[in-house]
Amino acid sequence: MANLFATKPLDTLLKESQETGEHSLRRALGPINLLSLGIGAIIGAGIFVITGQAAAQFAGPAILFSFILAGIACAFAGLCYAEFASIIPVAGSAYTYSYATLGELVAWIIGWDLVLEYAFGAASVAVGWSGHLRAFLNDIGMAMPPMPHSDFVLFGRPIHITYDYVGFLVIWAITTILVIGIKESANFTAAIVVLKVAVVCVFIALASAFLLKNHGQPNYWHPFIPPNAGEFGSFGISGIFRGAGVVFFAYIGFDAVSTAAQEAKNPKKDMPFGILGSLVICTVLYILVSGLLTHIVPYTQLNVPDPVVVGMRATGQQWATFLVELGALLGLATVMLVMLLGQSRVFYSMSKDGLLWPWASKIHTRFRTPYISSIIVGFFVALLAMLLPLSVLDQMTSIGTLLAFVLVSAGVWVMRRTHPDLNRPFRTPWVPVVPILAILFSGALIVTLPTATQLRLIVWLVIGLVIYFSYGRKHSKVQILNAGATEKSTAPSMAD
Repeated sequence: MANLFATKPLDTLLKESQETGEHSLRRALGPINLLSLGIGAIIGAGIFVITGQAAAQFAGPAILFSFILAGIACAFAGLCYAEFASIIPVAGSAYTYSYATLGELVAWIIGWDLVLEYAFGAASVAVGWSGHLRAFLNDIGMAMPPMPHSDFVLFGRPIHITYDYVGFLVIWAITTILVIGIKESANFTAAIVVLKVAVVCVFIALASAFLLKNHGQPNYWHPFIPPNAGEFGSFGISGIFRGAGVVFFAYIGFDAVSTAAQEAKNPKKDMPFGILGSLVICTVLYILVSGLLTHIVPYTQLNVPDPVVVGMRATGQQWATFLVELGALLGLATVMLVMLLGQSRVFYSMSKDGLLWPWASKIHTRFRTPYISSIIVGFFVALLAMLLPLSVLDQMTSIGTLLAFVLVSAGVWVMRRTHPDLNRPFRTPWVPVVPILAILFSGALIVTLPTATQLRLIVWLVIGLVIYFSYGRKHSKVQILNAGATEKSTAPSMAD
């Protein structure tokens, strides 16, 4: 029986990170590109969509505390990611790190989990983008026709499906950009990041000025923590934790940076800068926006696709409302780009290791991108965006991200014990305290998510294990290499 916990040798990973030529990924990303990729992924649906929904459904104005809790969990996990990204600058993120430390089976689980994280993440952002586009066109008198829908009964339960064709089409547009090339994708992201950070800062400035002008009124922070509605996660203290688990979706951008490690010019130095820098900047912006938004608008009115636009309207600055709507549309586009980028790069790494089919790592000779993987991923993500509601998509993204954080943090701890003398350009401080705290915070947030979301994760992982045991284990390059070494060591010598 194959060794399910065989690790991929570090020498092999480091050799892969130095590959060049037309069949390898192009190293084209500098520190600002990586920082832009991180901010481009983080500032998006979390701040423009999920903030309002989490406040309205779970935490009320105390959503500010939810963002702080989620930010703390991300800070611990981010330090672990930064160490791994500086040691192993290879595409694949947490999947690659787990393969080097925790073994193949765990690596497969985390790789399959990342597929869930990025696919559902991109789909959820596409749904948010669709809602913003409809709101924007409606404001300028160009209302779109209603989305088609179907109603039927399945196992005795009524089912209603709305076909979001806008979400479907925007995923295909982003997929086309990714197929053309990583440098072009990064330049597109960098340009839009400047605009959407400016838009967020405009909201913070105008909302603050509005409150100063009106002596802090209106003030909808009372009660700051709404009383619990009688069940776990429905306001009260438990609502803050449930809200933290939901808005965790908003922080997945910094780990998406690590999927581009093999395309960074100087990954050992620039990856920690991109990961930690984007996390710090966006956490500060999130806390400011969520606090101001719930201050000037009743949290009960924020369960809409465009809560920041609602907040901007409350200030009476109509010109700024249009600016925020435009910034949200462009900003959400960059989030989709980074999520789909991460998804295809995880597929690429798993395929290179033999765990997935060869087409997933096929590189276009001109564009130097994994084009087949990008196209197939784009198709399935477009279907998710068209068929599933936002509440399901964002919670699945959050739970997938949290599981990845748990395993990466455990991997740093294991690596410190198994390879204590390894050169670490960036070192996670206070090991094992930081990894343990990352595991505890992320694990606690997984527990706070709805049971249905936890069950969907289990079903997804079971599907992945079927693929692994039916295909991946048989074609794994590490398993084949280990089997060859075993046969060689047990073969009778000439002397015998």
